[in-house]
Amino acid sequence: MTTERTEAAPRVDPSTTSGEREALEQWLDFHRATLARKCEGLDDAQLRTLSAPPSDLNLLGLVRHMAEVERGWFRRVLAGEEAGWIYSTDEDRDRDIHVTEEDTYDEAHATWQAEIARARTLAASRGLDDLGVGEHHSGRTFNLRWIYLHMIEEYARHNGHADLIRERVDGATGD
Repeated sequence: MTTERTEAAPRVDPSTTSGEREALEQWLDFHRATLARKCEGLDDAQLRTLSAPPSDLNLLGLVRHMAEVERGWFRRVLAGEEAGWIYSTDEDRDRDIHVTEEDTYDEAHATWQAEIARARTLAASRGLDDLGVGEHHSGRTFNLRWIYLHMIEEYARHNGHADLIRERVDGATGD
């Protein structure tokens, strides 16, 4: 079953005069809301539409991917939590992007929002210079500032993909 969604995703323009942490958090939230806006008003079938075959990119997969990214950076790297993959498997590391007819936006969106909420909670008690206590596959250590900047970059890149996919699906353009 597919459900058409028409609710507006709240998105607030970042302040032009905020301090560093507030600016980082505002820009990250802005990009999170941008991805949600790219998905609004589409049903599950439209959200599964591939960008440009042979690419497997699709809007539903991008939402699922960003849930994985939020979990990875904030829960595993920053906080050192033992948080397994949500969608990806050993057999298909890109399972987040490889959606099926059974995968729904309602589930993906709820999961993504839960990961965002957990990320906010974990970041709230830390300073920008605080180092993550978890392990990253690179063996490197990251501070919260770097994680925020990387997350903004990750969303910005994927929001560019989302712009093109949305235009392919129904011709809608804009930010």
